[in-house]
Amino acid sequence: MAHTFGTDVVVAGAGPVGLTAAAELRRRGVRCRIVDRLPARLPYAKAVGIQPRTLEIWDHMGLTRTVLEAAVPMYGQLAYVNGTEQARIDLVLPPEVPYGFAALPQYETERILDTYLARLGTGIERGTELVAFSQDADGVTVALRSAFGAEEEVRARYLVGCDGAHSIVRKKLGLTFEGSAFPEEYMLGDVEVDWDLPRGYGVRAMHRNGDGEVDDALVCIPLPGQNRYRMSMMVPPALSTAGRNDGPADGVVHGLEGGHAPALSDIQTVLDRLSPRPTTASRLRWSSVFRISHRIVDRYGDGRVFVAGDAAHIHPPTGAQGMNTGIQDAWNLAWKLVLAIEGGARHDLAASYDAERRPVGEEVVERTVRHATRGIQADPDDPATVMLREAQLLVGYRGSPLVGTAEEGPGPQPGDRAPDCTGLAAHIATFPLRLHDLLRDRGHVLLVYGDGEQSGQLAQVAGESSGGRVGTCVIRPAGSTTNTSDSPAYVDTLGEFARLYGVSDGVTAFVVRPDGYIGARLCPPTAERLTAHLARTFAPADSGTR
Repeated sequence: MAHTFGTDVVVAGAGPVGLTAAAELRRRGVRCRIVDRLPARLPYAKAVGIQPRTLEIWDHMGLTRTVLEAAVPMYGQLAYVNGTEQARIDLVLPPEVPYGFAALPQYETERILDTYLARLGTGIERGTELVAFSQDADGVTVALRSAFGAEEEVRARYLVGCDGAHSIVRKKLGLTFEGSAFPEEYMLGDVEVDWDLPRGYGVRAMHRNGDGEVDDALVCIPLPGQNRYRMSMMVPPALSTAGRNDGPADGVVHGLEGGHAPALSDIQTVLDRLSPRPTTASRLRWSSVFRISHRIVDRYGDGRVFVAGDAAHIHPPTGAQGMNTGIQDAWNLAWKLVLAIEGGARHDLAASYDAERRPVGEEVVERTVRHATRGIQADPDDPATVMLREAQLLVGYRGSPLVGTAEEGPGPQPGDRAPDCTGLAAHIATFPLRLHDLLRDRGHVLLVYGDGEQSGQLAQVAGESSGGRVGTCVIRPAGSTTNTSDSPAYVDTLGEFARLYGVSDGVTAFVVRPDGYIGARLCPPTAERLTAHLARTFAPADSGTR
C-alpha cells in the first residue's frame, strides 16, 4: 500500500532529550513533529548539571551563548562529614577543553531548547499523547490523541521515543527494562539560604554513625539566583511513600512521587542537622519526594523506532550523568536519521545507534550505581581521568561498525571525541580560530594535516564517495604560508593541533563525523582507504535508504 508521509520523524516527549532530537533534525532540514502529553512545561529543577560535552554539542547547534547567559558555573564541591570539612573537589579540566561545568534548572534548559526549536518553525504539540504505532519496511504509522480526545493517524519515516522512564514507545516496542529500585527515598527542594559558603560550589554534607555508615545526607547544587540551591536529602518517615499501593502500574519506580510535598520546615530541619554553617532556608519554589531506580533496555530500537534518554536508561543522579547522556543519545541518532532520510546513508546506518549508544548507557548505569553506593572516591582511575569521564569527554565509539581501526602512535583514535584546539589562523581573520569553530554547522568533515599537495585528491575522493556530503579542511603546520589546495586552509600557529592529534611529519587525514567524533585516522591517507571508510556510512552512488 502506498502511504503519504505527513512528516519525516515523530518525536514523543518534549523534555531536554526530545527537544534536542527535534531541534537537530529541524536544523538539518528534516520535517519533524514533537508531541508531549503534558499541557505545559513542569516548573521543576530536576536535572540541573550541564556537562562540558553537552555544552560542546549546544555550541555546534549555535545554542551555547544563550545557555551560558542563563546558567551558573560549577567550580567544584565542598564536602563535610559529621560537621568536619573534607578535601575540596575542584572541577578542573585541561586548558584545550572549551567549556567547564555548569548548572541550569531543567525547566530553563527546556525553555531554551523550546525557543530554539520554535525559531526553526516547529512547536511542541502539548496535551498530545502517543497511544499506538505500527511499522513496516517503509515507515511508521503513529496514533495520537489530543487532550480533547481527538485522534489522529500520522505516517512518518521514523519514530523516536523520548517519553521518559514510563515510556509508551518502549513498552509497545516490546523492549525489556531490566533493573531494580533503590530502597531509599529522598526529598528535593528548590530554596534560598543565607550562608556564606563560596558561590559556584556544590555542598555534600553527611553524617556517619558509629559503624562508619552514612545515615544522613544533604546534597546542594547551586542554581541561578541569590544563594539558591536545589537540595536533596533523605525523606523523613512522615513523608515516606513506602507501603503505599498507588505506585506506577509498570512497576518502574523512578523520579518524582505524588502525595504530600515537603514543606519549608522539613528542609529546615535537615539543614539544622547537617548544614556546615548555621543557615535559614526561605523562598521555597517547589519540592517533592523522589525514588531512584537503575534500569536499561535490551536494545535501543527496532526497525524504524528508537528510544533515547530515560526511555532507554535510568540510574542514580550521581555526577549529573542522566540528562546529559540522553542528550548525547539524541545527538548520535539525529544525524543518522537525517542522512537516511536524505537517501545518502548506508542501509544499516540507523542500526548503528544501538551499537554505539547502548554500551555507553550500560557503562553509565554501572558507574552511577557504584558511585551512589560506594562514593566516587572508590573509582579506580586517577583523578584526572575521573574528571574527564564525569565531563563526558571520554565517551567514545571505538569498535563501532562505523569507525576505522586504530592506528599506531599518539593522539585520538577512530571512535574518540575530536579534541578542540586553538591557534588556527586564516588569511582574512585577524584572530585565532578554534577547531570546533571550523566544524560548527557542518556534516562530515575531512581534516587533512600536512604541507603536501595530496589534499586536493583526497577532497575529490571524499566528495565522490559521499554524494558531496563530506567537506574538506586543510590544517597546515606552523610556519606554512602557501595554500596549494582549493579547500579551506588554516595554519596551526601554536602547534596545538599537531600536539593534541599526535601528528608530525607527512600527511595525516581525519574524518570527523557530524557528532564531533573521529570516524577514521588515515596515516598515510590513500584514496582506497578513504573510500573504504566512507562506505561504512554512505550509500553507494545512485542508491537511497529512505
